[in-house]
Amino acid sequence: MFTGDRSGDFLYAALHRAGLANQPHSTDRQDGLKLNGVYITAPLRCAPPGNKPTPTQLARCASYLLEELAAVRPAVIIALGGIGWNASLRTLQQAGVEVPRPRPRFAHGAECVLGSTVLLGCYHVSQQNTFTGRLTEAMMDTLLARAVTIAQQESVRCESS
Repeated sequence: MFTGDRSGDFLYAALHRAGLANQPHSTDRQDGLKLNGVYITAPLRCAPPGNKPTPTQLARCASYLLEELAAVRPAVIIALGGIGWNASLRTLQQAGVEVPRPRPRFAHGAECVLGSTVLLGCYHVSQQNTFTGRLTEAMMDTLLARAVTIAQQESVRCESS
């Protein structure tokens, strides 16, 4: 995901700064990138026309995301953009996690505890956001630091149980 494009350049550099990747770039599957405690997925398995997925397309791919989240069981989900946020809420709810009413709204830095998972909102790493300054390196670094802190707290809690 995001390998070899400008979104990936931004994302993998941030993961590297946070100590979550062994190198700051990913150009292809064989480039040696190793992620540490990070799993990257998407609610959609294809590139939609105009980069705007329809509800039907998202519904068709929902079972894949549900299976992945069940297998990975993340302590933290960083949802990129409103689409990622809403798909995460839907998928966690399908997995039996209670989602508050009214539904939590997406915002950069939004944080919501959903069962044993914390959902963090992040502006998407698209060029539209990173080139305009809507999402800066500092914003991304702060969000990743928060995710690491939450994951470490979860790890300590699990070890002491």
